[in-house]
Amino acid sequence: MSEEIRVLIEEEPLISRVKEVAEQINREYEGREIYLICILKGSVYFTCELSKYITVPVKLAFMSVSSYGDGMTSSGAVAIDKDIDLDVKGKHVIVVEDIIDTGRTLCYLLRMMAKRGPASLKLCTLLDKPSRRISDIQVDYVGFEVPDTFVVGFGLDYAQKYRNLPYIGELVFKEEQ
Repeated sequence: MSEEIRVLIEEEPLISRVKEVAEQINREYEGREIYLICILKGSVYFTCELSKYITVPVKLAFMSVSSYGDGMTSSGAVAIDKDIDLDVKGKHVIVVEDIIDTGRTLCYLLRMMAKRGPASLKLCTLLDKPSRRISDIQVDYVGFEVPDTFVVGFGLDYAQKYRNLPYIGELVFKEEQ
C-alpha cells in the first residue's frame, strides 16, 4: 500500500486562523498571565505558532499524553508519559491540543488538571472532529472543524511521519497495482 496526502487546509489559512485564536485569547486574558500546557508531540507546532501571537504574559509547559501509539484509532487507554513541571494552582491554564477526536484523552487530562486547583482551565485545539466525540468535553478555542478522516501535518503524524508538513492533509492509503 502506498500513502497519499490530500491537502485539506493550506498553510496561509492555517496561520491566519492561529492568529485569530491568539487574538481571542489576548482579549479574554488581558492583564493576566496564562500557562499554555502543550500536549506533546502533536501540538508542539500549534503551541509554538499560537504563542508567537499571544501578547499577554505566557508560560509554557509540556506534557506527553497518548492513546494512539502508531495506529490510526485511539486505543482508549490513556498514558501520561511526561507530566508538567509547573505548579498550576491559582493560575490561568489553557491546555493546547493538536486534535480532539473521541475526547477520552482530554476528558481524563482535564479532570486531572482540575484537581490541581487552577484559577481557570480552558481547552484549545487546532482541529476538532465532533462527529467522533464519545466524551462530553467543552472546547473553548477551535482552529478548524475537520471531517472524520485521518489528518496529518502541522504536528499531526502517522507513525511519526508527516509532522513537518506546513499544512493539514488527509492521509489516504492506495492499493498498489
